[in-house]
Amino acid sequence: MKTAAITAAALATLALTAGCLPVTDTAAAPAEVAAALAALPIAPEDTGFHYDRDDWPHWKTVHGTCNAREQALLDQGQGVRADDQCRPIAGTWVSAYDGVTVTDASKLDIDHLVPLAEVARSGRIENGHRVGPRQWSRAERERYANDPDVLVVATARANRSKGDQDPAHWLPERDRCGYAARWIETKTRYRLSIDQPEHDALAAILTHCPNGGGR
Repeated sequence: MKTAAITAAALATLALTAGCLPVTDTAAAPAEVAAALAALPIAPEDTGFHYDRDDWPHWKTVHGTCNAREQALLDQGQGVRADDQCRPIAGTWVSAYDGVTVTDASKLDIDHLVPLAEVARSGRIENGHRVGPRQWSRAERERYANDPDVLVVATARANRSKGDQDPAHWLPERDRCGYAARWIETKTRYRLSIDQPEHDALAAILTHCPNGGGR
């Protein structure tokens, strides 16, 4: 839909302006983010859709010899050097979720901001039927799994504490406004639903963000 595309584009601009991929401490959550949250369809999680990580091909080659994981490390680090196989051998990264500075890429995880399992559970309900991820083709699942706009460099500790939880159950230690904006942007762009606790958690975050508390 044209309106949805415009909303997603506006949110993407806001999220990037906020610096939330990688997440920073200066993110804003303008009124457009609160409006986009209000526009997301609310539905219980689609627990009837079986999730299998192998059905979501990830780390495909995206540029030269670089796969999506390696490209994220190149894009989100400083002074990154890679070998001829695109494996980072030097550089500095600031973990988006906890602010930890890391100089060894092997100690980093690449997170899907909206986890794959969460995406699988986020099908909308239209005319009484589930639509969305359960109907995606393998190519569509691969597209999401390798989308650079949803990949986040984080420490293994932070990423694994998050697991596949939504904002009702887990939030980063830093820049929750930026994280919420990016979550909403991703769910809007991929036409996903949110459940009620997830909606309420995001709305609560936005009330504490500058320039658009949603009050």
